Amino acid sequence: MAKRIYGTTPRRDGFRMPGEFEKQEEIFMIWPERQDNWRAGAKPAQKAYADVAEAISRYTRVTMLVSASQYENARARLLPSIRVVEMSSDDAWVRDCGPTFVVNDITGEVRGIDWEFNAWGGLVDGLYFPWDKDNAVARKVCELLDVDSYKTQDFILEGGSIHVDGQGTLLSTKMCLLNENSGRNFPSLSKSQIEDMLMEYLSVDKIIWIDDGIDPNETNGHIDDVACFVRPGEVACIYTDDPNHPFYDQAQAAYKTLCNSYDARGRKLKVHKLCLTKSPCYLHGAETIDFSEETLPRANGEVSIASYMNFLITNGAIILPQFGDENDELAMRQAAEIFPGYDIVGVRTEEIAYGGGNIHCITQQLPKRRNKNVKFL
Repeated sequence: MAKRIYGTTPRRDGFRMPGEFEKQEEIFMIWPERQDNWRAGAKPAQKAYADVAEAISRYTRVTMLVSASQYENARARLLPSIRVVEMSSDDAWVRDCGPTFVVNDITGEVRGIDWEFNAWGGLVDGLYFPWDKDNAVARKVCELLDVDSYKTQDFILEGGSIHVDGQGTLLSTKMCLLNENSGRNFPSLSKSQIEDMLMEYLSVDKIIWIDDGIDPNETNGHIDDVACFVRPGEVACIYTDDPNHPFYDQAQAAYKTLCNSYDARGRKLKVHKLCLTKSPCYLHGAETIDFSEETLPRANGEVSIASYMNFLITNGAIILPQFGDENDELAMRQAAEIFPGYDIVGVRTEEIAYGGGNIHCITQQLPKRRNKNVKFL
């Protein structure tokens, strides 16, 4: 039976967070339905989620977590090979509210980390209230898998705010984790205390801080829109040389920081450029989104963060956002150059961008285990 672990950390117990490019056993997603966030009763978003799940399922098993009221609908719209499990949630961002998994390379065991989740800022800067169902997702997923989990009491973290290389190095942004107005840990915890928590729970020795993300309003600048490790010693970073692009300054600064950075093993990072969309992605159809006093209101014309960087690395494939933008094809070519030997699978996901994220945000990987202790396999 899965246990909750207190009084120790993954590092002390010999666990580390693997790089996303390491072997995976399963991908988790949460079915969208929230009508005060998604356009047109969430039906276009459901189609996009189903398309993403289908693309992933060619390479890795997919489990879709679905509310009781949407179970029958999701089951009918998803491939039979995609497992559908009833689980309540507040919205559909499993990267941020689900568990972060860590592995023990000696025993092969996997455990989960159950971070506190407060809807990207709680009552200070959060996007909706309440968020208690989301905050319970990580524990429920770990119990579903029958894996033990570490509970971080009073430490808030979303999975989209971190990327690791699996060899001791972590990427994040100051805009998110060191933002005194974000409603998370800072400044009640100092920078060094936050770094200590990340090092203890993810088993990293070095944190490379990017100053700013490109999504200050919803996620407070998650790293998964900006940069990620593609293999040890190598990162991909958003890039544009167009000074009129709305994300030019952030992209240029992130690229320069990474080009001058070394990882935990002393390697100077090799940095690959990944383009941004040629044109911004603007929300339309906001009049079909329900109004709620508990949710940040949406308006036509607001910028939806459409980043090609928000892809998923899974077993032998890159599941890459496409937006119907002039640079879609260029992003596909660049991804193929960055990931030789991988299939590059493009999926139209502007409907997910309208809701506040993209493919990486709506997925969470379970690393491959050598000693499977789950009951359903």
